[in-house]
Amino acid sequence: MPRRGLIARREVQVDPLYNSALVTKFINSMMYGGKRATSQGIMYDALSVVQQKTQDDPLKIFKKAVDNVKPTLEVKSRRVGGSNYQVPIEVNTNRRTSLALRWLIGYARSRTARTMVQKLAGEILDAATLRGGAGKQHDDTHKLA
Repeated sequence: MPRRGLIARREVQVDPLYNSALVTKFINSMMYGGKRATSQGIMYDALSVVQQKTQDDPLKIFKKAVDNVKPTLEVKSRRVGGSNYQVPIEVNTNRRTSLALRWLIGYARSRTARTMVQKLAGEILDAATLRGGAGKQHDDTHKLA
């Protein structure tokens, strides 16, 4: 952390297809080795699969999934005296979204489906209905806190 003032956060540009900064953040965090086109293709294909399965706006379902996975509390270790205590603290809004996106990507990658498009679409649908690995991670974090 800097000693002099705060560092301004850079805003990400909106993506060309859905006009959403959240989709751009998701694409950026899913990207491996600077391969943005691959990451974009996976994300857009997954959202089209979500649209086919639900017959609803995929961006709305994606936002609902991210909101369902966002943690409001987490625990941090505090050393008091000679022992460590797990102290619950509120999570910053930027950290909330980044944790939610990270959990969605991680649990989508660990699924057992053929392609990443199918894995990601399944995880988004599960998170939107409060199920799946990312939803379980959210519940576990809240139980700890």
